[in-house]
Amino acid sequence: MQQIRNNILSWCKDLEMGALEQAINVSELDCLVGNFCLMPDAHEGFGMPIGGVAALKDAICPNMVGVDIGCGMLAVKTSLKRINPVDIKKILGGGKGYKGGLRSRIPLGMHHHEDRQIHPIFDEVDMWRAAPIAFQELDSAAKQIGTLGGGNHFIEIQKASDGHIWFMIHSGSRNLGYKVADHYNRLAREIQKDRQDLLKARLAYLKAGSDEFELYIREMNLCMRFAYENRKMMAEAVKSEFQKYLKKVEFLDEINIHHNFASYEKHFGEKVWVHRKGATLASKETIGIIPGSQGAASYIVQGLGCPASFESCSHGAGRKISRKKALEVLDLKREQKKLNDLGVIHALYHKSGLDEAPSAYKDIELVMRQQEDLAAILIRLTPLAVVKG
Repeated sequence: MQQIRNNILSWCKDLEMGALEQAINVSELDCLVGNFCLMPDAHEGFGMPIGGVAALKDAICPNMVGVDIGCGMLAVKTSLKRINPVDIKKILGGGKGYKGGLRSRIPLGMHHHEDRQIHPIFDEVDMWRAAPIAFQELDSAAKQIGTLGGGNHFIEIQKASDGHIWFMIHSGSRNLGYKVADHYNRLAREIQKDRQDLLKARLAYLKAGSDEFELYIREMNLCMRFAYENRKMMAEAVKSEFQKYLKKVEFLDEINIHHNFASYEKHFGEKVWVHRKGATLASKETIGIIPGSQGAASYIVQGLGCPASFESCSHGAGRKISRKKALEVLDLKREQKKLNDLGVIHALYHKSGLDEAPSAYKDIELVMRQQEDLAAILIRLTPLAVVKG
């Protein structure tokens, strides 16, 4: 661990200048408590670096939570000890020889269900009415639950070091979270329009005790709940496809966690709002998930409760280069060969997918070594197949 300045702690050894500038801005907030922390997967974000952890006293900053509120990971351990490539392709579907499957059941990217989905979360009308922006998006949310989304979201089938086959899902709150985040960031900027330092840094925040603060908390919690249920609904579809072709499969352990959220916690003797933007809770009671990039290993971890990081660890490998640069400099055939040589069933067919190619991300093995004081590895998962949003 290296200390960059008095109130910034970094577990990241290769921090880009843009992320450092953002970290300095966060470290100078008047409501910041303790150190601003950079996880080993840290990289430039919007306002605050992704892979950042910050505690604010009596304040919440929408941009320090991010636009995909409640984005996170779900992992399920199956009873299977092996699975053949043909069955994997049947489960995934979407190919010329393997129609149906997950690609026909789970909308990917910008797509969503044509009809409203039935789910108990939509029966909790009072919860939605108490969150006015989310309530405006209710019809849209009912068509987006059970969908993967785009960017770095994925479904992966893996072989684990415990001898079992697992599957993993990375997804969030879809357009619902974006609408809530955008509204309350704009609102915070309007309220603090005289604070040019905050506006320039994109770190306008809402103060505790205000109506806007209370509303954002309700909306954020609803988005987190939606994201959690979104992952669970997709997991049920994955389980169904497994059972269709592997009759005796059982589903054992299941983990479902967030890595974009703010939580009211006690640290260093006082209650604060801990913002984890692309960071995972790593208390001693927490079993977490740290995924690698496409084709790389992922990890199930046990938090070590490190006080210095506000009991947090990384949420993944983290980007090495931006999406734009990846599309410009990476070679499609070379990236395809990397996945093919690993024996991973993938869908990297076009240059447009190079922003999610293996070389666009940091080395997950190095990231894990850099946070040995934050989380202990329980299980290593090697990818067999991946579906990207």
